[in-house]
Amino acid sequence: MMSGQKDDVIISLRDVGVRFKRRKGLFRKPDYYQALEGISFDIYRGETLGIVGRNGAGKSTLLKVIAGIIQPDSGEVINHGVTASLLTLQAGFDGELPGTDNAIVGGMLMGYTRKQVEARMDDIREFSELGDFMEQPVKTYSSGMRSRLGFSVAMYLSPDVLLLDEVLSVGDKEFKQKAEAEMMKKIHSDQTVLLVSHSESQVERVCERKIAL
Repeated sequence: MMSGQKDDVIISLRDVGVRFKRRKGLFRKPDYYQALEGISFDIYRGETLGIVGRNGAGKSTLLKVIAGIIQPDSGEVINHGVTASLLTLQAGFDGELPGTDNAIVGGMLMGYTRKQVEARMDDIREFSELGDFMEQPVKTYSSGMRSRLGFSVAMYLSPDVLLLDEVLSVGDKEFKQKAEAEMMKKIHSDQTVLLVSHSESQVERVCERKIAL
Protein backbone atom coordinates (compact mmCIF):
# COMPACT_ATOMS: atom_id res chain seq x y z
CA MET A 1 0.00 0.00 0.00
CA MET A 2 1.07 3.58 -0.60
CA SER A 3 1.86 5.73 2.39
CA GLY A 4 0.25 9.09 2.92
CA GLN A 5 3.51 10.82 1.99
CA LYS A 6 3.54 9.32 -1.48
CA ASP A 7 0.78 11.48 -2.96
CA ASP A 8 2.88 13.64 -5.32
CA VAL A 9 2.23 12.58 -8.92
CA ILE A 10 5.47 12.36 -10.91
CA ILE A 11 4.13 10.75 -14.12
CA SER A 12 0.59 10.84 -15.51
CA LEU A 13 -0.77 8.80 -18.40
CA ARG A 14 -4.02 10.03 -19.93
CA ASP A 15 -5.92 7.82 -22.39
CA VAL A 16 -2.69 6.55 -23.98
CA GLY A 17 -2.98 4.47 -27.12
CA VAL A 18 -0.34 2.91 -29.38
CA ARG A 19 -0.87 1.05 -32.62
CA PHE A 20 1.64 -0.61 -34.90
CA LYS A 21 1.55 -1.09 -38.66
CA ARG A 22 1.36 -4.71 -39.77
CA ARG A 23 2.10 -5.37 -43.43
CA LYS A 24 0.62 -8.43 -45.10
CA GLY A 25 2.79 -8.25 -48.19
CA LEU A 26 4.87 -5.93 -50.33
CA PHE A 27 1.97 -4.70 -52.48
CA ARG A 28 -0.89 -5.16 -50.04
CA LYS A 29 -2.38 -2.41 -47.95
CA PRO A 30 -1.04 -2.51 -44.38
CA ASP A 31 -3.34 -2.97 -41.45
CA TYR A 32 -2.80 -2.04 -37.82
CA TYR A 33 -3.02 -3.69 -34.46
CA GLN A 34 -3.68 -1.88 -31.21
CA ALA A 35 -0.85 -2.52 -28.72
CA LEU A 36 -2.27 -0.18 -26.06
CA GLU A 37 -5.64 1.52 -25.81
CA GLY A 38 -7.15 3.92 -23.29
CA ILE A 39 -4.38 3.55 -20.68
CA SER A 40 -4.73 6.05 -17.82
CA PHE A 41 -3.03 6.03 -14.43
CA ASP A 42 -0.74 8.09 -12.20
CA ILE A 43 2.67 7.15 -10.82
CA TYR A 44 3.48 8.72 -7.46
CA ARG A 45 6.84 10.02 -6.33
CA GLY A 46 8.63 7.48 -4.16
CA GLU A 47 6.42 4.49 -4.93
CA THR A 48 7.37 1.15 -6.47
CA LEU A 49 4.76 0.23 -9.06
CA GLY A 50 4.51 -3.11 -10.82
CA ILE A 51 3.04 -3.64 -14.29
CA VAL A 52 1.94 -7.24 -14.92
CA GLY A 53 0.36 -9.02 -17.84
CA ARG A 54 0.67 -11.96 -20.17
CA ASN A 55 3.09 -11.98 -23.09
CA GLY A 56 1.81 -9.65 -25.78
CA ALA A 57 -0.26 -7.57 -23.37
CA GLY A 58 1.77 -4.44 -24.15
CA LYS A 59 3.95 -4.22 -21.02
CA SER A 60 7.18 -3.40 -22.85
CA THR A 61 5.37 -1.02 -25.20
CA LEU A 62 3.98 0.84 -22.20
CA LEU A 63 7.45 1.14 -20.69
CA LYS A 64 8.83 2.50 -23.97
CA VAL A 65 6.09 5.13 -24.05
CA ILE A 66 6.85 6.23 -20.49
CA ALA A 67 10.59 6.28 -21.29
CA GLY A 68 9.96 8.44 -24.35
CA ILE A 69 11.37 5.84 -26.76
CA ILE A 70 8.12 5.80 -28.74
CA GLN A 71 5.36 8.40 -28.90
CA PRO A 72 1.73 7.43 -28.28
CA ASP A 73 -0.70 7.66 -31.19
CA SER A 74 -3.32 9.03 -28.83
CA GLY A 75 -3.38 10.47 -25.33
CA GLU A 76 -0.44 11.94 -23.47
CA VAL A 77 2.29 11.19 -20.94
CA ILE A 78 3.18 13.98 -18.50
CA ASN A 79 6.55 13.46 -16.81
CA HIS A 80 7.76 15.68 -13.96
CA GLY A 81 11.06 13.89 -13.24
CA VAL A 82 14.36 12.57 -14.64
CA THR A 83 13.64 9.11 -16.01
CA ALA A 84 16.14 6.31 -16.63
CA SER A 85 15.24 3.12 -18.44
CA LEU A 86 17.36 0.02 -18.91
CA LEU A 87 15.87 -0.11 -22.39
CA THR A 88 17.39 3.25 -23.30
CA LEU A 89 20.63 2.64 -21.41
CA GLN A 90 21.28 -0.66 -23.20
CA ALA A 91 20.10 0.66 -26.56
CA GLY A 92 22.65 3.47 -26.18
CA PHE A 93 25.59 1.17 -25.46
CA ASP A 94 28.41 1.44 -28.00
CA GLY A 95 29.71 -2.05 -28.68
CA GLU A 96 33.20 -0.78 -29.45
CA LEU A 97 33.58 0.98 -26.09
CA PRO A 98 34.40 -0.76 -22.80
CA GLY A 99 31.87 -1.09 -20.00
CA THR A 100 33.41 1.80 -18.05
CA ASP A 101 33.01 4.24 -20.95
CA ASN A 102 29.47 3.06 -21.63
CA ALA A 103 28.61 3.59 -17.96
CA ILE A 104 29.93 7.16 -18.20
CA VAL A 105 28.05 7.89 -21.43
CA GLY A 106 24.86 6.39 -20.01
CA GLY A 107 25.15 8.48 -16.88
CA MET A 108 25.81 11.66 -18.85
CA LEU A 109 22.73 10.99 -20.99
CA MET A 110 20.79 10.85 -17.72
CA GLY A 111 22.08 14.32 -16.86
CA TYR A 112 25.04 13.49 -14.61
CA THR A 113 28.57 14.82 -15.07
CA ARG A 114 31.50 12.59 -15.93
CA LYS A 115 32.95 13.14 -12.45
CA GLN A 116 29.68 12.13 -10.79
CA VAL A 117 29.59 8.86 -12.72
CA GLU A 118 33.28 8.16 -12.14
CA ALA A 119 32.73 8.65 -8.40
CA ARG A 120 30.28 5.71 -8.47
CA MET A 121 32.26 3.51 -10.86
CA ASP A 122 33.63 1.21 -8.16
CA ASP A 123 30.09 0.61 -6.90
CA ILE A 124 28.86 -0.05 -10.44
CA ARG A 125 31.72 -2.47 -11.09
CA GLU A 126 31.17 -4.33 -7.84
CA PHE A 127 27.40 -4.61 -8.07
CA SER A 128 27.42 -5.70 -11.73
CA GLU A 129 29.99 -8.41 -10.92
CA LEU A 130 31.65 -7.70 -14.27
CA GLY A 131 35.15 -7.28 -12.82
CA ASP A 132 37.79 -7.05 -15.54
CA PHE A 133 35.08 -7.24 -18.20
CA MET A 134 34.38 -3.57 -17.42
CA GLU A 135 37.53 -2.83 -19.45
CA GLN A 136 36.39 -4.98 -22.39
CA PRO A 137 34.25 -3.82 -25.35
CA VAL A 138 30.54 -4.25 -24.69
CA LYS A 139 30.21 -6.16 -27.98
CA THR A 140 31.89 -9.07 -26.18
CA TYR A 141 29.18 -9.10 -23.47
CA SER A 142 26.31 -11.54 -23.28
CA SER A 143 22.79 -10.09 -23.03
CA GLY A 144 22.83 -10.86 -19.30
CA MET A 145 26.08 -8.93 -18.82
CA ARG A 146 24.67 -5.94 -20.69
CA SER A 147 21.57 -6.03 -18.49
CA ARG A 148 23.67 -6.21 -15.32
CA LEU A 149 25.72 -3.20 -16.43
CA GLY A 150 22.62 -1.16 -17.27
CA PHE A 151 20.91 -2.16 -14.03
CA SER A 152 23.96 -1.22 -11.96
CA VAL A 153 24.37 2.17 -13.66
CA ALA A 154 20.71 3.01 -13.07
CA MET A 155 20.77 1.79 -9.47
CA TYR A 156 23.84 3.73 -8.39
CA LEU A 157 23.03 6.99 -10.18
CA SER A 158 19.49 7.10 -8.71
CA PRO A 159 17.34 8.99 -11.25
CA ASP A 160 13.94 10.30 -10.13
CA VAL A 161 12.18 7.46 -11.94
CA LEU A 162 13.75 4.07 -12.68
CA LEU A 163 12.08 1.92 -15.34
CA LEU A 164 12.88 -1.79 -15.24
CA ASP A 165 11.73 -4.38 -17.79
CA GLU A 166 12.01 -7.97 -16.52
CA VAL A 167 15.43 -7.11 -15.07
CA LEU A 168 15.06 -9.42 -12.09
CA SER A 169 14.73 -12.39 -14.43
CA VAL A 170 18.25 -11.83 -15.77
CA GLY A 171 21.36 -13.46 -14.36
CA ASP A 172 22.03 -16.30 -11.98
CA LYS A 173 20.15 -16.96 -8.76
CA GLU A 174 22.56 -14.98 -6.58
CA PHE A 175 22.40 -11.90 -8.81
CA LYS A 176 18.59 -12.07 -8.90
CA GLN A 177 18.53 -12.12 -5.10
CA LYS A 178 20.94 -9.19 -4.92
CA ALA A 179 18.95 -7.22 -7.49
CA GLU A 180 15.72 -7.84 -5.62
CA ALA A 181 17.32 -6.77 -2.32
CA GLU A 182 18.44 -3.52 -3.98
CA MET A 183 14.92 -3.02 -5.25
CA MET A 184 13.59 -3.40 -1.71
CA LYS A 185 15.92 -0.60 -0.59
CA LYS A 186 14.47 1.65 -3.27
CA ILE A 187 10.98 1.11 -1.86
CA HIS A 188 12.04 2.93 1.31
CA SER A 189 13.78 5.76 -0.55
CA ASP A 190 12.47 8.78 -2.45
CA GLN A 191 13.14 7.12 -5.80
CA THR A 192 10.23 6.03 -7.96
CA VAL A 193 10.52 2.58 -9.52
CA LEU A 194 8.35 1.08 -12.25
CA LEU A 195 8.88 -2.66 -12.73
CA VAL A 196 7.44 -4.60 -15.67
CA SER A 197 7.20 -8.34 -15.10
CA HIS A 198 5.22 -11.39 -16.17
CA SER A 199 5.60 -12.74 -12.63
CA GLU A 200 2.84 -11.59 -10.28
CA SER A 201 4.57 -13.22 -7.31
CA GLN A 202 7.72 -11.20 -8.02
CA VAL A 203 5.74 -7.97 -8.27
CA GLU A 204 3.89 -8.71 -5.03
CA ARG A 205 7.22 -9.23 -3.23
CA VAL A 206 8.86 -6.08 -4.55
CA CYS A 207 6.14 -3.56 -5.37
CA GLU A 208 3.71 -1.55 -3.27
CA ARG A 209 1.10 -1.37 -6.01
CA LYS A 210 0.42 -3.17 -9.27
CA ILE A 211 -1.48 -2.54 -12.48
CA ALA A 212 -2.56 -5.41 -14.73
CA LEU A 213 -2.70 -5.03 -18.51
